[in-house]
Parts: sequence; structure tokens; C-alpha cells
Amino acid sequence: MTIKAGDKLPDATFKIMTADGPAETTTAELFSGKTVVLFAVPGAFTPTCHLNHLPGFVEHADTIRAKGVDDIAVVSVNDVFVMDAWAKASSGAGKIHFLADGSADFTKALGLELDASGFGMGVRSKRYSMIVEDGVVKTLNVEDTPGTAEASGAAEILNQL
Repeated sequence: MTIKAGDKLPDATFKIMTADGPAETTTAELFSGKTVVLFAVPGAFTPTCHLNHLPGFVEHADTIRAKGVDDIAVVSVNDVFVMDAWAKASSGAGKIHFLADGSADFTKALGLELDASGFGMGVRSKRYSMIVEDGVVKTLNVEDTPGTAEASGAAEILNQL
């Protein structure tokens, strides 16, 4: 079953990179008592994700936060080292939390997995964005057209805030 507006996010653990190396964080730590914009991509460094989806959130991070958002996070079915490299290469480090969902546990719990085996990528996440308040999904924008980042992009999130 796919998550929808009004649903609580499932309990999950993500890998993140810290100054001391890889660590874990949970949905409770990330979302409890906060308003968070979360967006997901099929893969770090993939063309649409790297060139179209992430840049809007990096560019508009301050504007999004000015609208009452406590945090912005991106999740992908990649390992923590890839997500860390992507954070640094994209100028997103320090502006956005980069969450590694390496085994797609969170993605599958949301019901938003994508079979990208035809591209040699295995199970990935659908492209989406959401506004989450205290762990509850307020808006959910799932991209219908592969290779686009419009319904789930920063501009749409800004319209919804």
C-alpha cells in the first residue's frame, strides 16, 4: 500500500555521513516535532536527479526554510558513501540532509519502490516530494513521467507551503 497524505511515516533507519564517519539516524529523530520537506530520487548522480531535481532544492533551501520548514532531506537507494559524495559534488552539503536508504527498506515501507532492473539499477525509489509535519505526510507529489522532476520539484513544494 502506498503512503498518502494524512499517514504517519513508517519507522525507519537511514545511514548518514558525519564528521566521524557513517552513522545512523531515524525517522523519529528527523521528523518528530518538525516540519520537513523530504524528496526522493531514483539515484544520486543520475541525470534528472543530479541536473534537475536536487539543484532546485539546493538553490531554494533558504526560501523553503523561510516558509516555516525546519529541515530539507533527500533520500535515495544508494549507500552512505555515494550520498556523501553527491552532497559534496552538488553543493548541497550543509543545506540538505542526504539520507542513504541502501536496502530500500524505507522506500518499500512507503510503497514507493521502482523496479529499475531494466536499467541495471535494481530496486530504486520513485521520484517524489512531500511535506511532513511531526511525522505525518501533509502533501505527497509522486512523479508520473520518468525523467521529469516537475510535480516533485522545489517549485511545487514552494507553491504548497
